[in-house]
Amino acid sequence: MYRHSFLLALALLAASTSHAQSTAPGNTEQIQSYTASSLVKEPRLLSLPAAINLAFDQNKGLAAARKEIEAVEATIIQAGARPNPEFSALMEDTRKSTRTTTYLINQPIELGDKRSARIEAAQRARDMALLGYSAKRTEIRAGVVAAYYDVMVATERQRLAKELLGLAKTAADMAGRRVTAGKISPVEQTKAKVAEASAQLELNQADSELILAQKKLAMFWGSVGNEFQLTDGGVETLPELPAIAQLTEKVAIGPAVKLAQLEVERRRALAKIESSKRIPDVNLTFGNKRDESAARNMWVVGISMPIPVFDSNKGNELEALKRVDKARDELSIVEVQMQSEAAQSFERLRNAREEAAALRGEIVPGAQSAYQAARTGFELGKFGYLDVLDAQRTFFQAKAQYWKALSTAFQAAADLDRLAGTETPSAE
Repeated sequence: MYRHSFLLALALLAASTSHAQSTAPGNTEQIQSYTASSLVKEPRLLSLPAAINLAFDQNKGLAAARKEIEAVEATIIQAGARPNPEFSALMEDTRKSTRTTTYLINQPIELGDKRSARIEAAQRARDMALLGYSAKRTEIRAGVVAAYYDVMVATERQRLAKELLGLAKTAADMAGRRVTAGKISPVEQTKAKVAEASAQLELNQADSELILAQKKLAMFWGSVGNEFQLTDGGVETLPELPAIAQLTEKVAIGPAVKLAQLEVERRRALAKIESSKRIPDVNLTFGNKRDESAARNMWVVGISMPIPVFDSNKGNELEALKRVDKARDELSIVEVQMQSEAAQSFERLRNAREEAAALRGEIVPGAQSAYQAARTGFELGKFGYLDVLDAQRTFFQAKAQYWKALSTAFQAAADLDRLAGTETPSAE
């Protein structure tokens, strides 16, 4: 009885061991498959407001502009500091019985409003840093908007290229069947294969353009990858054309013009500092003198002031005044330049809107209808493949021109927002 029980236990043990060995590889494969699938990252959905906020939070240029504001604020603290007093000691004669020792404290007193002039110049620099930060935000926002729509346009181009490749493959298959049936010449099949190869090249180029557009967008928040997917689908909604009078007024007080105006004010404040240096400062002296031979202490009070005979700071003052004139000239240049850039961007936006509207309303639908008709006629044997190829090429060119017009419109609108210092409306 014990012998049978022992044999039965050995059989059960062997069966369980073989079962474990047979199931172990399967479990390992399941674990590896689960691990591999868990390592695959899903693309992050990214809307336009989210992309703008991400750029505001992580853009290094914007972070540097914030640090500049903090640094300039420190200069205001330093500009308001008053001169430090100076302590000096003077001993006459080394013999103790006849020695005299004098202890003095010298306090410079600034005249000519030098301190207030320094503070004003530092404040103008702070105003420029604040405006520069605001202008940088506007520039980044406009850049993100333009890059975002570039990605959307590139995505649509890729989709179109895939669609055209599928059509080219279908046409090539149909041409092959017709050649086999003896209805058309083998030359038509060769043309179909060439068209299919050309469509494949177009798709490869569209894939490359999409990757580059994604990387350009990701650069705004300091990334080099493209692990995101856009969520907004309003790429075909053309940006509005602003009124030219309102645009001119906004550009006249835009960030670039304001920065040039603040530079003029800062140069004036610096010139005021140099003018104040023509008035010499006064040094007050107060101390005590010990006379050992007379065994008594004496108070010492004095005043000193440099005489501006040889150096009246005239050269520095003249230089500062000339730099004020230079800043005024640069302000005039900036005003004309910004108006010129705004006019060019306005015309580009207007032309792109008209071109996109014409392509979307008439040209693209007409080219698509012609292509579908040629394809149907080819299937029925009424048209040659060359007709289908020409219609396909015309449709692709019209569609590509349409997306290019959309991209140009969004770029021009973003440039206008940057010049005017306004924020581009987003789909929130």
